[in-house]
Amino acid sequence: MSAAEEPVQIQVLGGLAVRHGSVVLPLGTPKQRTVLAMLACNPGRLVSVTQLVDELWSEEPPQSAIPNVRTYAANLRRSLAKLVPERELLTRVQDGYRLDVERSDVDLFAFQAEVAEARRLVPSDEVAAVKLLSGALARWQGPALTGIALGPSLSAQVVAAAEDRMLTAELYARLQIRLGNYDEALPVLRNLLITQPLREPAHLLLMQALHLRGDHAGAVAAYATARRTLREQLNIEPGSELQQFYQRIAADGRRVTHRERKAGPPAAVVPARTGQVIRSFPPLPRALPDFIGRADAVERLLAETRRASGVAPAVHFIDGMAGSGKTSLAMHVAAQLTDRFPDAQLFIDLKGHNQAESVAPAAALAALLRQLGVAGSRIPGDFDERVSLWRHELASRRGIVVLDNAAGAEQVLPLLPSGPGNVVIVTSRRRITGLDGAPPVSLSVMTLDEGVALLASAAGAQRVAAEPDAAATVVKQCGHLPLAIRLAGSRLAHRPTWRVADLAALLVGNAHRLVHLASGDRSVAKAFAASYESLGEPARRLFRLLSVHPGDYFDVLICAAVTGFSMDDTTAALNELLDCHLVDEVKAGRYRMHDLIRQYAHELSVTQDCGLTRDRALLDLVDIMLHLSFPIAEELESRGVRKYVSLDPPRLPDLLAVTAARTKEWMEDERSTLVALVVRAGEWGHHDHSWRLARVLWRFLYVRGYYDDIIRTHLAGLEAARAARNEPAAAIMDNYVASAYLRKGNYAEALHHVRAAVTSAERRGDFVNGDRCRANLVAVHWIRGELDEAVQVGLEGLRWRKGFDLDELPTALPNVGLALAMLGRYDEAMRLHRLHLYLARQYGNQFHLLNALSHIGAVKCRVGQHKAAIRVLRAALALRERTGHRFAEAEVRNDLGIALRGLGRVAEAAAQHEAARQLAVETHEPHVQAAALNDLALTMAILGDGSRAADLHHEALRLATRIAHPYEQGRALAGLAEHLLATDPAEARRHWERALAIFRRMGVPEQAEVERRLAQTDQGS
Repeated sequence: MSAAEEPVQIQVLGGLAVRHGSVVLPLGTPKQRTVLAMLACNPGRLVSVTQLVDELWSEEPPQSAIPNVRTYAANLRRSLAKLVPERELLTRVQDGYRLDVERSDVDLFAFQAEVAEARRLVPSDEVAAVKLLSGALARWQGPALTGIALGPSLSAQVVAAAEDRMLTAELYARLQIRLGNYDEALPVLRNLLITQPLREPAHLLLMQALHLRGDHAGAVAAYATARRTLREQLNIEPGSELQQFYQRIAADGRRVTHRERKAGPPAAVVPARTGQVIRSFPPLPRALPDFIGRADAVERLLAETRRASGVAPAVHFIDGMAGSGKTSLAMHVAAQLTDRFPDAQLFIDLKGHNQAESVAPAAALAALLRQLGVAGSRIPGDFDERVSLWRHELASRRGIVVLDNAAGAEQVLPLLPSGPGNVVIVTSRRRITGLDGAPPVSLSVMTLDEGVALLASAAGAQRVAAEPDAAATVVKQCGHLPLAIRLAGSRLAHRPTWRVADLAALLVGNAHRLVHLASGDRSVAKAFAASYESLGEPARRLFRLLSVHPGDYFDVLICAAVTGFSMDDTTAALNELLDCHLVDEVKAGRYRMHDLIRQYAHELSVTQDCGLTRDRALLDLVDIMLHLSFPIAEELESRGVRKYVSLDPPRLPDLLAVTAARTKEWMEDERSTLVALVVRAGEWGHHDHSWRLARVLWRFLYVRGYYDDIIRTHLAGLEAARAARNEPAAAIMDNYVASAYLRKGNYAEALHHVRAAVTSAERRGDFVNGDRCRANLVAVHWIRGELDEAVQVGLEGLRWRKGFDLDELPTALPNVGLALAMLGRYDEAMRLHRLHLYLARQYGNQFHLLNALSHIGAVKCRVGQHKAAIRVLRAALALRERTGHRFAEAEVRNDLGIALRGLGRVAEAAAQHEAARQLAVETHEPHVQAAALNDLALTMAILGDGSRAADLHHEALRLATRIAHPYEQGRALAGLAEHLLATDPAEARRHWERALAIFRRMGVPEQAEVERRLAQTDQGS
């Protein structure tokens, strides 16, 4: 074979490598290596650019993502062409790339093919199968794709390959044992267990190989190691196969120590006097050696035990959601009490979360009596006699009884002792009522620090300490749930080559993360399933359909909307979920579902509810929230919202009829839900509901400063309107999203969207909405420093009566007034603001009323009427406080500071400027923040703190430059020039010249003062 005909060999089992003969391909940058890995793991198949982007940047791809991918691919094509010039290995196909090599040229697929062939040969030729498996395992030079940055797709393939390798190693060992080649099987199994110490099939094969080889002590030791590892890391006993093989070793009469015999299977079958079969349960399990957190709960339970001692039996109840660590807490507390209660430590799993397996009180009593050492012949068949015997036996002892996973009071009551001297700890996923005892300890999830500590205990302290941010992410993705954290730690412990960040990346944003929170037969999903199965059908339906609700919190109304139940039936179903800890009540009438439980509910709903049912549930929910929000929007906008949004008849009229009218406080509480519903409605194709709800929410979000929410809802509404081919609705979304971009300092986006709205209105001949949009265009021009254009556009709109309805307050008035005031045309500005105030009073619009007062106060500041300005500005603040409209409060406080400074009350002025700055930071309004920084600097200069003033002007300049706000740039430059004049006159002059250029371009009166200062500088020099 010539060199040209020799195939390219690609290695992924270990580090990534590409070879042609003796030549090795240079792999390039880390991201280029990831692209090559994706292509190598998909030989001969098209890999789209989108897939590559998702692999390289799984969360937020940069804007340059696609060009970058094409660059990486082009570099690879050139490198491969140099490696094999005779043929093109990497080809561009449609919107992607294909690596044209045979699957057998990639060692991963060659491994898979050899394993498949070996499995085919097993029934007929085990020797040949072993030879193939040996060669296949030899291909592994280390963990797959070592050193490559893995995204979601490659991570999944690496996990699958690792699982294939383990199964192959076990098959190889099993065949070698059958063939009598025990020494060949042992090193493979021992190597496997080094990296996978929780792999029970490998432990079983190791025991078999040692036992059949004649090393019976080694087999017993292997069982002891397996049992210790499983108990320490997962708090579980070995599976039935391991236990049964251990029994076989013992039955063969091999040398086994007394301790090892006790490690045998914990359950046996004991005949009762009645002939029934009763399960004998193990004694008190060992407490976790790495118990973490819950200090308050532990101290409370111990203190309550001390108080009850000698008076009555101490009965404790621990409840909480599945996986919250109830049993671990019970075992930990029991371990603290064994010295004080030495006569008995008993444990029974009542299996109350599963009705089919729930242990009957009679069977539980028999098992507990057997644990006490009562012979089966002494256990009465009559139930009442059995209860009496149990209590009689306990009366002479000081013991601890742990009743785990109780179903309810009926199951627990017969098991309680009647006299003092004993401690009973009852755990349950349900809230147990109707029994005497201390109030229950209801376990919540862990704190972040506790969760990280538990992860470190399971995965290794040094490993977790080395990546604290990734560890915190893992804990958060586990919902701070102890079981999930422990299983995640076990997953890391199984994979010594993984970083904590690898697991975090696997969990973040993963719609199937529950799959990864499992180990052996333990999983978070399995724990949740046991709670779900105990529910009645109405509660199950509610549980599943709550997953369509996108918000974090919900109430009875939301539950009724998604299910279609009456309020009474909904309340009953919700209480059932609450009792089972499948939802939490965060405050009276307000509930939430743990993140992992919500995901489990979603997975159930997707598989058990048809698409139409889920779709209808969401639409009914969005519809009722829209109808409840609409009257609030009407109140805020003086019925102006009707010009944009008309409602269809409600989909749930009966539910709406029994629901009280909502208030602005309700809208505040439900804000995150309403915002999320806009987005989800659009994603699910309910386009009209999406954009309508966005517009209904606008005024509330605007006056409270929730600009990010406006952007999120209106961009979603814009997409929905476009999908519905509703151009007027799209123009509405464009116009109102521009208002938020303007407040956020993103003037380019504001201008883009408002121009799109104006263009749409002009194209459709919509004069009314066209001029409404032009009013916003005035504001964009004003804040960009294009003042003459702002005035021209605004006045043209105001002169044209077609531009607004006669019953509508023209919103261009205040915007033109702002531009005129900045130009120094104060009389004209004041006339417009007073007209704005008059019309606001006529229409009874408080939002416009407080804005008009604010603007009048600002003009009075500029003309030196400081006392009058203070009166007006304080009135505007009082009106804001009374109505809850916090819009532009930061500007008002900054103007109040200017007026106070003008009267010489500089300390008060500084306080108002600082308050304005903080408010602007909180509401994400950078242009207001820049203004407050400049004015605070001027005030600090008067106070004699020139250094602080300079720092503030520098900060204002950086901020104003970043958002392209020329007016505040000019003010900052002028302020810095004053500071520099004494130490660096030349630099001061340069700053004034830059400020003058800005002010002249804008046409503002500040240019005169700068010109005067420059002239003084010239005279001084």
